Amino acid sequence: MRAVVGLWRWRHNPLRRATDLTEAWVALAALLLMCLAAPAIGWICGALTNTSLQESARLEQRQRHPVTAHVLGRDEGARPAAHDPEAATGNQIRRAVLARWTAPDGTAHTGALTAARHNADPGDTFRIFTDGRGRPVDPPMTAETAREQAVIAGIGTMLLAAGAVEGVRRIVVWRLVRQRYARLDRAWAQAGPDWGRTGAGS
Repeated sequence: MRAVVGLWRWRHNPLRRATDLTEAWVALAALLLMCLAAPAIGWICGALTNTSLQESARLEQRQRHPVTAHVLGRDEGARPAAHDPEAATGNQIRRAVLARWTAPDGTAHTGALTAARHNADPGDTFRIFTDGRGRPVDPPMTAETAREQAVIAGIGTMLLAAGAVEGVRRIVVWRLVRQRYARLDRAWAQAGPDWGRTGAGS
């Protein structure tokens, strides 16, 4: 911000160097890009991501079907064959059980699943999701989850864009500083040999 303020203050200053003005303009351009372009890029990315995820969510909701699984008994030694859709949330204790369920096409299936501890006794029921053939699958993405992920993607893209702009600004300023030092070294080299000599103006 100091460089932006200096852009006006240094316009007619006789001590102004060309690099000072360039640095101020670069800072102003970076500020405008971070305040205007980065949010616009983030919004566009979020909107496109939301469109894609919403379509994926609708497809999953058409292809994945909720069914009721009936617990037959515990299966402590077996590794669950699929995810229990209701297990993803919370920190509740899960247990492997043998369960029976009916697929959307009417076929009966039996296999190892995971169930919450309070649903792990024989005769208990819990909900799972299956594909059209009755194979257990993860629950479909909801529209709300799709929106949340799109918002995260948009914010992340905005921050990355702003970070890229700031990175470019720092590189430009670093090169300007090196250029200043190089000019100062050349001027010093030209003036140095005359130091202390009579009539050299020292």
